[in-house]
Amino acid sequence: MVDKFVGTWKMISSENFDDYMKALGVGFATRQVGNRTKPNFIMSVDDQGMICMKSQSAFKTTEVKFKLNEPFDETTADDRKTKSVVSLDNGKLIQKQSWDGKETSIEREISDGKLVAKCIMGDVVAVRTYVKE
Repeated sequence: MVDKFVGTWKMISSENFDDYMKALGVGFATRQVGNRTKPNFIMSVDDQGMICMKSQSAFKTTEVKFKLNEPFDETTADDRKTKSVVSLDNGKLIQKQSWDGKETSIEREISDGKLVAKCIMGDVVAVRTYVKE
């Protein structure tokens, strides 16, 4: 199921993230910090199937706990208050965030032993790649 995503992942590259943050409506100062930050992505699952996803950096740590396909409230690293849902589709972990009539998705998959996260907002796509620590 989601076991292949479990672990601590270190970011090795981030492409087009500034444009993605602009598309989300993130302000200039927050984008500057976001572009310099290389957070670790940490995922765990408890014995009740509750998934925990954590983004951890010196700047900020965010954490969400959820079950697959069950909507939950999320406060993102850039302080958006979203209604989010995460599903598993063809081996991809797909996170959809909705707020103020807008929607973005983050598609995470394992490719060649790396975790690849595609952040999609309209026609803007950022790709962030991680390796397991």
